[in-house]
Amino acid sequence: EVLLVESGGGDVQAGGSLRLSCAAFGFILNDYVIGWFRQIPGKEREGVSCISERGGSTYYADPVKGRFTISSDNTKNTVYLQMNSLNPEDTAEYLCAARSGLPVDMHAIWTPSGYAYWGQGTQVTVSS
Repeated sequence: EVLLVESGGGDVQAGGSLRLSCAAFGFILNDYVIGWFRQIPGKEREGVSCISERGGSTYYADPVKGRFTISSDNTKNTVYLQMNSLNPEDTAEYLCAARSGLPVDMHAIWTPSGYAYWGQGTQVTVSS
């Protein structure tokens, strides 16, 4: 069974930090492109960050550039999202997802439908 399990969410004050984890079970996470998305009720799922297979390349959406860092630990089959300088606009449910390979059109790395496997999400709430 293929599973992605997120953890590390919580409540934090503006300016604070959190580190989210995305652990993979049933497949080797390093063989996939892993994306982090976030979703607010009533809004579309938004791509946040992405790391290519074997951690070769990393990508960040404009709202999080310079504040978030994506990384992977092969020994733990886990991808992390370090989130610094959080602000209330970062409040959302954060989900990780896996897809086979980068798309030809790189804009598609932010398209949720391109990802085959999804975790259940972890809530991040940033208070002002």
